[in-house]
Amino acid sequence: MPVLQRDATREVNTVRPPEFSRSERTRVLIAAAIGSVVVGYAAVAALLALITATATYADFDTAGVLTAAAPAWLAAHHVPLRFDAGQFGVLPLLPTALLMLLVSRTAAGTADRLGLYEPLQARAVVLSIAGSHAVVGGTIALLMGDGVVRATPAVAFFGCAAVSGVAATIGVARRCGLVEMVFDKLDPVALQGLRAGFMALFALVSAGALAVAAGLAASWPKTSELFSQAGPTVGVGLGVFLLCVGYLPNAIIAGYSYVVGAGFSMGGVEISPMRFVPGPVPSVPLLAAMPETEFALSPVVLVGAAVIGAFVGWTCRTVSERPASRFRAVLVAAITAAVGSLVLAATAGGRLASGAFDPVTVPAGLLALMVALWVLVPGALVAWLAGTKTKAAAAEDGDAEFVEPDYDEEAVDEDTVFEDDELTEQFEQLEVVDEDEFEVEEDLETDDYYDDDEYDEYDEDVVDEDDELDEDPEEDAPEDVEGPVAEEEDLDAEFDEMLGMEPEEDLDGKPER
Repeated sequence: MPVLQRDATREVNTVRPPEFSRSERTRVLIAAAIGSVVVGYAAVAALLALITATATYADFDTAGVLTAAAPAWLAAHHVPLRFDAGQFGVLPLLPTALLMLLVSRTAAGTADRLGLYEPLQARAVVLSIAGSHAVVGGTIALLMGDGVVRATPAVAFFGCAAVSGVAATIGVARRCGLVEMVFDKLDPVALQGLRAGFMALFALVSAGALAVAAGLAASWPKTSELFSQAGPTVGVGLGVFLLCVGYLPNAIIAGYSYVVGAGFSMGGVEISPMRFVPGPVPSVPLLAAMPETEFALSPVVLVGAAVIGAFVGWTCRTVSERPASRFRAVLVAAITAAVGSLVLAATAGGRLASGAFDPVTVPAGLLALMVALWVLVPGALVAWLAGTKTKAAAAEDGDAEFVEPDYDEEAVDEDTVFEDDELTEQFEQLEVVDEDEFEVEEDLETDDYYDDDEYDEYDEDVVDEDDELDEDPEEDAPEDVEGPVAEEEDLDAEFDEMLGMEPEEDLDGKPER
């Protein structure tokens, strides 16, 4: 009879984190904090050295490159710089993204080395890295003083701490369980809305990138002309190319603001699907993607935002059978996308000295509002109308037939018995013995338990073999039949006692076990 065990408890392989003394842990944290600063500063200096070495009329100087790398390092932390002509706040986002990636990897490696696995343990890594960047940034701003390039020490201190702290938190979030902790505090409806919000934000930013690519493709002759006007040498062309690549994320965010209807502005130039104010722009090849004239079909780009919002509602339609819960999921998605848009817009623009192109603005508030509306209105309608109506249909149709699940009777053996784990282990420890190996004396009848004294008494009272042969075989026939049956019952009783079962219990009589 085959026996099927219940699923055993899944083994969890727990790896004990390495043990560090207080001094060793401090050394690891200091190395991570200083290493992230040094590696980031070295990367900025290497980039400046490449630009200086390839420039036509520039004299390469190691001390000058290392000195110039200080304000560039602050700019990579998105700290605005000040000149005599005004403030320079439109900083490229690509160096900031690369710096955050470097800090994130450093924090993740430190967490792995220390064996951190709890959310509270991430504080040491985040605070050490953020503190080192804040101290170095504030010190650089103080040392710059009233020179040609200046920075506010307080802004440099908190700006460097914020950028590096966010990057370090991202690096240790999954390793220290921060993501799981946040997800555990959310109910399934809010969690689905959060995921849909990030999906909507990614889709809208991708639409903005597609708009920038389409603009560059449509104005490729103009882009090539601007590259040729920059200079004939390789160094100048490389510098202009790096400038365009560094500001490419800014341009994508501006395109993102354009496709949702908020638009952007540069000085007196305003560009949006509903409003177009022409004017002069800098001779940068990346800006060739901007439209030069107003198009009557410009509002058509808003259809993409509406489609993305409807898709968000479609993903939230199965989150719950209650329409109010589906609406709440779409609302969470709209808020998530709006907050992400607010952060992106706040980092993409800024002051551009005090010239004709100042300021460069991506309206953060208007962008967040437009994104929230594009996600909420179409998404709520789709989620409300396309949602499941199982309970409502069941209430209307009270005589609905019950559909039995598919069940394959042939796949289940009739002799299958489901046992407890403890009972199964005891059963497996029994030795399987064939029936032929049992040798039972006929003269012992049904007595399986006997001692030596009883055996001796039996030898004294045994009759002569010739007398046994003279006995009538018909009289012994019933005993021969009953003897094996009684012996089998005694064997079953022993088997039940070994399994811890009551004498009256019988496995064959209880198929439900």
